[in-house]
Amino acid sequence: MKRVTTFAAVLGAALASGAAVNAIAQTAAPASASAAPAKVAVIAFQEAVTATNEFQRDFGDVQKKFEPQKTQLQQLSQQIDTETKTLQTQGSTLNDSERAARAKDIDDKKKQAQRLLEDTQSDYQQAIQETFGRVAVKVDQVLQGYAKEHGFTLVIDGTQDQQQAPLVLYAAPTTDITKAVVEAYNTKSGVPAPPPAAPTPQPSVK
Repeated sequence: MKRVTTFAAVLGAALASGAAVNAIAQTAAPASASAAPAKVAVIAFQEAVTATNEFQRDFGDVQKKFEPQKTQLQQLSQQIDTETKTLQTQGSTLNDSERAARAKDIDDKKKQAQRLLEDTQSDYQQAIQETFGRVAVKVDQVLQGYAKEHGFTLVIDGTQDQQQAPLVLYAAPTTDITKAVVEAYNTKSGVPAPPPAAPTPQPSVK
């Protein structure tokens, strides 16, 4: 999910950094003949969080919460389009004061829509970040238990767009535990998969 990449990148980097520190601590100890071979796994942490049933459910709730603002933006956009076309076609029949009044009304609506769009985007992004962060903490807990249960000595975050994180150049498919962790989390949370929702058009301000 593209809207939460910045926040997810920070969490993903933190997870990867923690894994790297653990790896350094482990490799710093003198090797012995009885030392177990390293067992490495790869997870797309951001993808794992956003793929959980709980995140999908809560994300849908956030979408519903902002439906009134989206509807208002769509209505303003339609009003601006209609009034702009009317002014263009009837402008020659209006006197100067009427043209100025209509132009000012259009400009006022554009400013209103822009303010609403900026406020909505800010509140929406904050709500998504909070939702992601809440679920990410619990996914991390499941990941820790899963890694220990399956004997992994190192788990690398394979998310490619995170900042200052390891870049996985190659990973065998059998090392990717993203789907397994998502399934383990869904089982533990008990949250059923939400029904698929039809995409909604994004409002724009012209």
